[in-house]
Amino acid sequence: VRQIVRLSLGGTTLRIHLSNAFGAGPLVFTAVHIARPLSLTSPAIDPSSDMVLTFSGKTEVTVPAGAEYISDPVRFPAAPLSSVAISFHLDAPPEQETGHPGSRETSWYIHGDLTSSATLTGASQVEHWYQLSGVDVLAPEGSAAIVALGDSITDGHATTTNGNNRWTDILAERLQASSATHGVAVLNQGIGGNHLLTDGLGPNALARFDRDVLAQAGVRWLIVFEGVNDLGGLSRKGAVSSAEHRALVDRLLSAYEQMIVRAHAHGIQVIGATITPFAGSGYYHPDASGEADRQAVNAWIRTPGHFDQQIDFDKIVRDPEQPDRLLPAYDCGDHLHPNPAGYKAMGDGIPLNLF
Repeated sequence: VRQIVRLSLGGTTLRIHLSNAFGAGPLVFTAVHIARPLSLTSPAIDPSSDMVLTFSGKTEVTVPAGAEYISDPVRFPAAPLSSVAISFHLDAPPEQETGHPGSRETSWYIHGDLTSSATLTGASQVEHWYQLSGVDVLAPEGSAAIVALGDSITDGHATTTNGNNRWTDILAERLQASSATHGVAVLNQGIGGNHLLTDGLGPNALARFDRDVLAQAGVRWLIVFEGVNDLGGLSRKGAVSSAEHRALVDRLLSAYEQMIVRAHAHGIQVIGATITPFAGSGYYHPDASGEADRQAVNAWIRTPGHFDQQIDFDKIVRDPEQPDRLLPAYDCGDHLHPNPAGYKAMGDGIPLNLF
């Protein structure tokens, strides 16, 4: 499997994280390599840059079910916002994979150990990441990371495949362009379909909080942009009582409070992002009660004394004439997810002085 990922910070030394978090049994990696890709749309690498990664000095590693392994550091100079190609070979396919279906990046797979091959002739391709959960960069003292915890709007639904134009990408580019913030990394922990309170395509946000937020290297800030799937899902199959609407809002606010408490215990500042409008969504078809729930949650997020700071994504992308809807110029067409222009507006609208 060969997959390409984009870094936010650059550095001279890297290490990667292999994950078997959702595996049903041990997973044996017989070889893992890192190299510079020649293109984001091709499996070709610069063979002179190819390097073997080791784990405790060995080229083969067995990752137990539910575990994550970090490679030994390797000297691999990489520029900020550059991409790396990571190739691995498994001795047998996993019974149950650990993957990310919403990569918006092309990956390639082929039979045989071709981890060091300059290209993968005849390989199949898929927009999916497998078994790779992160890349760490040995950064200068004073560097730090932002974790963006979110759902498909953070994951990048309706962005350009291999285009790196999620709102988190835009934010990373802006941080790099400023001398005051070029030491700040952005870690995208968005999962399509994610909920605060219930499981979707992946574990609910509270359940994955330790792994996806607290365990990340160098985290100083957390952006919480979650809740639209909880709000939309409440009445997706039909109207519910006003008491159920009130109960859901209360539970969402309690979940935010839990995140704030847990992050603060680790010295992490928490930034709340308002939930963007989704009236007209054919998937959720929200009614007036659902919109009232969104407004109630957003009012809480905006109120000082809850989150440490706020980002008003709702204000950035809503239609001033119909504030329960996305601005048409920012709507991908499903009235729930922004298009690339909308994501750019979101990334451009985040005040850099937060970091």
